[in-house]
Amino acid sequence: MAEIVTVARPYAEGLFRLAKESNTFAKWSEVLGVMAAVVADDAGKAVVTNPQYSAAQVKSLLADVLGAKADAEVLNLIDALQENGRLIIVPEIACQYETLKDAANNTVEAEIVSAFPMDDAQVKGLSGKLEAKFGCKISPKVSVDPELIGGVRVTVGDEVLDASVRAKLQAMAYRLKS
Repeated sequence: MAEIVTVARPYAEGLFRLAKESNTFAKWSEVLGVMAAVVADDAGKAVVTNPQYSAAQVKSLLADVLGAKADAEVLNLIDALQENGRLIIVPEIACQYETLKDAANNTVEAEIVSAFPMDDAQVKGLSGKLEAKFGCKISPKVSVDPELIGGVRVTVGDEVLDASVRAKLQAMAYRLKS
């Protein structure tokens, strides 16, 4: 089977074009997020991948979960994905859609891992510095990892900025050994 990324790309690009034409970026982000959560859940995956459930039953399940967001366009997407056996790749479609949306908005996601919880002011300050460095808007995703000992590790795209105490200690140990 083809790589999931390759298979998901045309769906994400099509949804991005549709969202751009109708200015419904937020709607599609939410719809794809909900559908991805359903498919990623063990119970949801069991329903979506089980041939004992008819296409109508799966469509009904997703429509019920989506509620009022399940308009004609969304139902057409569900039909297209089911017809091609692609419901299982919705998480990747959602990921690629968000990447396209962020690129159009000149926004980059920054994964910030801190040794200690950061307050809003600290996140804002760090985001401002990252925006200056990368020349675009930053969408921070913050998590805590006590193993860093102190400091932060920031990942933006494929670039990693490691200002953690742990990384500095590892670098020092390497220099002492050589």
